[in-house]
Formats: sequence, C-alpha cells, structure tokens
Amino acid sequence: MKGIYKILYRVLAKKMPISDSRYSFGSKKIRRFLTKKIILKMGDNVNIEKGAEFFDSLEIGDNSGIGVDSVLSGKVIIGNDVMMGPEVYIYTFNHRFDRIDIPMWKQGHEDIKPVEIEDDVWIGSRVTVLPGVRIGKGSIIGASSVVTKDVAPYSIVGGNPARLLKMREIKSIKEN
Repeated sequence: MKGIYKILYRVLAKKMPISDSRYSFGSKKIRRFLTKKIILKMGDNVNIEKGAEFFDSLEIGDNSGIGVDSVLSGKVIIGNDVMMGPEVYIYTFNHRFDRIDIPMWKQGHEDIKPVEIEDDVWIGSRVTVLPGVRIGKGSIIGASSVVTKDVAPYSIVGGNPARLLKMREIKSIKEN
C-alpha cells in the first residue's frame, strides 16, 4: 500500500496548487493525507507544500511545514512549530571522495548522517543544510544560507557558510 501512496503523491499531490491558493482544490489535505501514509512520523497540522520531495524516513512534528519545491533527502527529523521557506535543500549523505586513484562518481556515497531540526525554527528560502547538522531550538536561518555546522539554540545565522549573526533574547512584555 505504501508504494501506491508514494505514486499518488508524486503523480498527483506534489503537482497540485500551493496550499493557500484561492483554487487549491484541497491540495493541503490531500498532501497531508498521503504524506502521513508514507513517512515514519507526522504530527498534527502539518503542511507539505507543492513540489516538496522527501524520503519515507522523514519525521515531522506538530504545526510544522515543508516549503514549496523543497528537497529533504534521507533521514530528516523536524520538531514542532518549524517554518520552512521555499526551495530548502537538506542533505543527509554525500559522495565519497577519499581516493584519488578512481573517479569520485565510482566511489559511492558516505553513510547517512541524519539532520535534526529542533522546535520553533524558521528556515528561510533557498537554505542548504548539509549532512549531520543539528539546528537548535528557536533558531533562525537566513535566506540562501549554507549550514555546514550545528546551530546553537536561539541563534540567528546566515551566509555561506552560515555564521552566527546574533542571539535571540527574551524581551519583557513592557518593552513591546
């Protein structure tokens, strides 16, 4: 049955209009239903956008989403309340290149290094996350950043490679 759900997702749901379009034809509910049948774990109120690609080893928490045309390859664990912009690429494996006596394409792939995105994270558009990275709770990843290393909780990072821009701080109600 899982194979049928995968085919329906790729042939139908992946190509349906974006979730909040005026004429969505129920695309949000259809993608949510099919995705839940395909992946390891899916929370409540999850939004999978048009064109999103993922492996069946995906885990995604409550109130989280995958952006338009995003690609999540391999084992990706997404916490609760995660926002993801369009065209985000998350990789969990890479080509081997340790030998110089044979072409890289003949060396195969490295072992999978899962990517974990903790709760309450905002990932901007066109971000690339490399294998084995952990993005800490409450972090913000600026658009077009390339995340090569772990991101500490409540960090705001950006650039290529992504670097710390500033830390998020708690503000009292009186300050707002």
